[in-house]
Amino acid sequence: MRLRTLLLLLTMSASTVAGAATDVKSPAYKADYDKWKSELSDDLKKNWLTLVGLFWLKEGTNRVGGDHHDEVPLPEGKVPAQVGTIEFHGGKATFTSSNGAKVTSNAKPVTTIELKPDTTGKPTVLQIGDIRMHMIQRKERYGMRVKDPHSAQLTEFKGPQYFPLNQSYVVTANYVPYEKPKKVEIPTQIGQTAEMDSPGYVEFTLNGQKQHLQALDEGTKELFFVIKDQTSGKGTYPAGRFLYSPMPKDGKVELDFNRAYSPPCAWTPYATCPLPPKENYMTTRVEAGEKFLGHH
Repeated sequence: MRLRTLLLLLTMSASTVAGAATDVKSPAYKADYDKWKSELSDDLKKNWLTLVGLFWLKEGTNRVGGDHHDEVPLPEGKVPAQVGTIEFHGGKATFTSSNGAKVTSNAKPVTTIELKPDTTGKPTVLQIGDIRMHMIQRKERYGMRVKDPHSAQLTEFKGPQYFPLNQSYVVTANYVPYEKPKKVEIPTQIGQTAEMDSPGYVEFTLNGQKQHLQALDEGTKELFFVIKDQTSGKGTYPAGRFLYSPMPKDGKVELDFNRAYSPPCAWTPYATCPLPPKENYMTTRVEAGEKFLGHH
């Protein structure tokens, strides 16, 4: 009984401290929260709901076009049956257009062009009518990601749904930095692992239970967490959710789980999302942030 009382006091203390900095009932918070939700929806509509394909390239010749037998099949009826070919050898890809196919890149007609992947920061984008595609690289795998601005997913999009705002899910965590960034293996949706830097971890108590989360560094002014909790698959996206926090201050990090949200993989099967490392499997329910309604 004494231990349970102590844990409840710790939870109340964390919420009280966090509440002093962040009050979810304040007009300023609600305005910023609504802006955050609007930006999330805009990002989904612009970058993810237009995805209609991801096709991994094979060594040799890869046919591209509206024929579903092609190695890179584009939306049928929206492009010619044969748009061109991609010659892929040892990680290098060259696209050659078919006679009569109107393919452009940067608004210039394309006959033959070397394809730069997204890992360069400036991937080569090919356009055929409204359809766009570019090459992505995931370790040793290369694929063509296809976008259609008039996709059914975008047309049917009604926006994410969220749990009601809850002050108890704003907590102040202790931040424990590593002497130097630690390399962490992060599983991904496509069965690979990605190596990311972790500057440290956070410890806190939520719903009377102690939690430990590995923080990730994406090179921004925020900490990134990929988390899984006891609502995963039971009200929230089964594979987990994303959460960002401000950088540590005086050894503390504020975690606002009201802003936990589903990765793009919840909305499209053509994303390649990171999944939670086992250290970030939480032992409690987090009934805050974005819900999951079986989007795709």
